[in-house]
Amino acid sequence: MSKVVLITGGSSGIGKSIGELLLEKGFIVYGTSRSPQNYPNSNFPILALDLTESNTIKSCIEKVIEKENRLDVLINNAGKGITGPIEEIPEIEIKRNFDTNFFGAIQVIKSVLPQMRKQRSGLIINVTSIAAYMGLPYRGIYSASKGALELITEAFRMEIKDFNIFMTNVAPGDFSTNIASGRYHAPVLENSPYKIPYGNSLNLMNQHVNSGSDPILMANVIYKIIQTGKPKVHYKVGSFMQKFSIVLKRILPDKIFEKLLLKFYKL
Repeated sequence: MSKVVLITGGSSGIGKSIGELLLEKGFIVYGTSRSPQNYPNSNFPILALDLTESNTIKSCIEKVIEKENRLDVLINNAGKGITGPIEEIPEIEIKRNFDTNFFGAIQVIKSVLPQMRKQRSGLIINVTSIAAYMGLPYRGIYSASKGALELITEAFRMEIKDFNIFMTNVAPGDFSTNIASGRYHAPVLENSPYKIPYGNSLNLMNQHVNSGSDPILMANVIYKIIQTGKPKVHYKVGSFMQKFSIVLKRILPDKIFEKLLLKFYKL
């Protein structure tokens, strides 16, 4: 029997690459978008879902279960980037980011668990970020929201293990997607004390995304995880240095690691 997969944010970028690969491998794939009408040529159905609107989450999952009578894999991929000096990011934008990257992801998980518990099987893959492992300058809110999802996954795994439901994190580094165009950028203000360092850091971040890895790399990792009987707690996907930065944070004194980040971001 083909497994049924739901991918939030499956209309473009990493989510689209995952969906197309799984479709090739024989899975039944559904993706989501806040504006599914914009993707009439998708190779798999794109359903309406807004992570900040709980009624759309419930409706989307009900549609999949009604059509397929099961849901085997949830890939919590939808997310939103945010950059800026923490002091200058409007509080409403901070809350919106957490509503999408953290609270929305939790709501999706909670909505699929009853069906997976009924099936006595299921896999939930949360797409986080290598940025979740460290507080990055001018990306602090993003690091925090993705880091929160990393930690809650660790707790969730232990709570759902008795139902034969597995959960894991996959933390990507920089990938060549349109995430930069969709994220919230705090404006570089002329009279801001952060004008020069933030402006330089923003340019550097955009360069990293533009020269990032092909999303098919993430798709292949996700496919391998689905094929794994008992997935690990954490997976990291990216360049050697991006993954090695997590190791360095663990083994180096805090101030030494901080100096490395400051040097990398030219601050």
